[in-house]
Amino acid sequence: MRLFLFICLLIVSCNSKENKEKYNRKSYRAVNNKDTAVLDIKINDKRFYGRYEISHYRTGKDSGDVRGDLRGDTLRGDYHYISFGGGWKRVPIALLKKDNKLILGKGVIGTYFNLPCFVPDVPIEYNNSEFVFEEVTK
Repeated sequence: MRLFLFICLLIVSCNSKENKEKYNRKSYRAVNNKDTAVLDIKINDKRFYGRYEISHYRTGKDSGDVRGDLRGDTLRGDYHYISFGGGWKRVPIALLKKDNKLILGKGVIGTYFNLPCFVPDVPIEYNNSEFVFEEVTK
């Protein structure tokens, strides 16, 4: 009887993993003068994660992972990357969804528990963004 109960619990717990939220894959590209940024993310109604690469004209590229949360029309998280100078860096990232585009925000960066984040008292600026991403259709 105990073996039967154990098997039933095992089957139910394995089947519950199939109900995880689905992520949609989206690819974006932005150009600023001669610099190009590519953002390839998987996103649902709560979270996002993926790859982000910035190619700096004639100097190299920054390449790494992004991850974070979706809050209303804003994607907020962090970008952990290897800079074109060779070292690992982590910076906060904020992207505003507007008119089927993602606008990269700028803000004042502080630290919280030794992790970089945007200072909460200073609003994130989306005007005059370095990159405005447009979705790439395949």
